[in-house]
Order: sequence, then C-alpha cells, then structure tokens
Amino acid sequence: MSETTLDVLGIGNAIVDVLAHADEGFLVENELAKGAMTLIDAERSERLYDRMGPGIEVSGGSAANTMAGIAAFGGRAGFIGKLRDDQLGRVFAHDIRAAGVAFETPLAADGPSTARCLILVTPDAQRTMSTYLGACVELGPDEIDEAAVASAAITYLEGYLWDPPAAKEAFRKAHRIAHDNGRRVALTLSDPFCVDRHRDEFRALVGDHIDILFANEAEIVSLYQAADFDAALQDVRGHCAIAALTRGPKGSAIVADGEVHVIDAQPVAHVVDTTGAGDLYAGGFLYGLARGFDLARCARLGGLAAAEVIGHMGARPEADLVRLAAAELD
Repeated sequence: MSETTLDVLGIGNAIVDVLAHADEGFLVENELAKGAMTLIDAERSERLYDRMGPGIEVSGGSAANTMAGIAAFGGRAGFIGKLRDDQLGRVFAHDIRAAGVAFETPLAADGPSTARCLILVTPDAQRTMSTYLGACVELGPDEIDEAAVASAAITYLEGYLWDPPAAKEAFRKAHRIAHDNGRRVALTLSDPFCVDRHRDEFRALVGDHIDILFANEAEIVSLYQAADFDAALQDVRGHCAIAALTRGPKGSAIVADGEVHVIDAQPVAHVVDTTGAGDLYAGGFLYGLARGFDLARCARLGGLAAAEVIGHMGARPEADLVRLAAAELD
C-alpha cells in the first residue's frame, strides 16, 4: 500500500453556484420543481439567469463542497473535476485551492463552458436548483489521477456525475484503483432524481463496490423502493460497510456492523439556506472517519458542519469548524 497523502479525494461536478432569493410564485412561473435539482441546457440557463433577482456567485459542486468541509476541519482533501479555461473555471480553481483542497485537474482549452448551478432560495430556506453541467459532462477516465486515488484513504464519488458514459468509466477506474490499493470508496446518492434514473445501477454499485454510503431519507427510500425510512434502513443492512442516512431536523442514522446509531440534529438558531447541508454532513463524517473516531462522533461532526452551513447563504462553511469541533468533542 502506498503512503496516505490525502484523507479523502472527491470526484464530482465542478460547478459555480449562483444563489438568489425567490418566492413561490417565481418557481411556478418558471416551471421549477421546488426542492429538487433539474438539469438544464445552456439556453435555458441564460434565460433563467436573466430572470433571477440579485445573486451571489460562489464555487460549489456537491463533492467539492464536501472536500472544502473536510479541509475546514483541518483534514487533507483533494478534488478531481472538469473545468473549462474560462472566467468561471478560473474562479472555481482559485476558490477550491484557497479552501485548502488539492486540485490538479488541467482546465480544458476547448469544449463546453464551466458548469453553473442557479439556486433559488425560498422564504422557508428550501433550495431549488437548475444546473447546466457544461464541461462536467466531459470528465472521463483520463482525468482520474491514479497516484492521487491510490494515496487517498477514502475516494468519494458524487452521484450527480453518474450520467455520461465517460464519467461512469471514470468512477469505475477510481474504485478499482482504490480497492486495489486497500483503500475505501464512498458514494453519495446526491438527489432522488439521480436514484430514480439509475436505481438498478446504484444498487449494484452499492452492493459490490461501495464501502461508505451517504443518502438522505428520500434517496434511500427511493433506492430500495421502500414503504418508509425504517424499511429502507433495514434494506441497506449488509449492502455496504457503513450507511450514513440523514433526516434533516430528525438528525441521522448510521447503519454499520449490524448496529444502528441514531444521532440527534444539531440545533440551529435560524435556518437561512439548506444548500450544502448533505455535502457538509459528509465532510464532517468523513473527516472524523479518517481520524479514526467512532461512528457516533463522526455523525456528530457531520451534524455540526451541516448546522453551520444552513445558517447562512452558500454551501461552504464560514465559521471556524476547527473551533466548533473542539467545543463539540470536549
């Protein structure tokens, strides 16, 4: 086994988020499914952007947010994602490195532009996302850095990326390298629409190649087409070593080694924007796992990070997670 130089290496969509407030009427007028992520083309992206109110631009992408969370805790994180050498691509590359995450993927000189996600936050703090994937869809096996995967204790795969055939081959290459080197592989299901589109493939992936699974309540119920969360929790037993299942204000449940750990949610004074809650939960959990913490403590760190990020706009932490974690673990 090679020397471990990264705690976690994330592979996913490299996206710049554009966040703005909107009311329910705006969602209806623009035929947007509240609380979901919808893929859109470049033309619709431009039209929707023109109709949105004042917004803020921040680098995002699910796995990238998770890696930024790990780095904010003081962990060693890396990221692989496809960007175009354009303004947004250079912004993303700068931001991910500034967050303390190793990023070495070359920017493409041609092809589709850098991806963007238009995020509308309604007064109830729910986020509705419309994503133009752009350059992301061209990520393939050539972008997988074999040395980085071999040296990462955990490789973390983003379910949002499981659409283009080349990206699937990239994932397969990554989990082969990781397991050949005695490493662990994690997967986030990302969104119920991803599960609905790829249910059979995801179930095979979880059963055969995934060591650590992240899913929210809707995703895990959809994966097993279960009657409710409790039934889905029973279904996932034995399919992977660890399943971390989040339930929003109900906290999370961790299924591992025949046991279930139920962890309460961290209190939040005021929920502003739920964007990135699952991403940061995974970040805190994986940071703890890489440090050898017990699963309950990993889940508490995940809840801590999720609670921090939903207290402000944007999907990356603003508070000092090292300080918050120290207080939580005392």
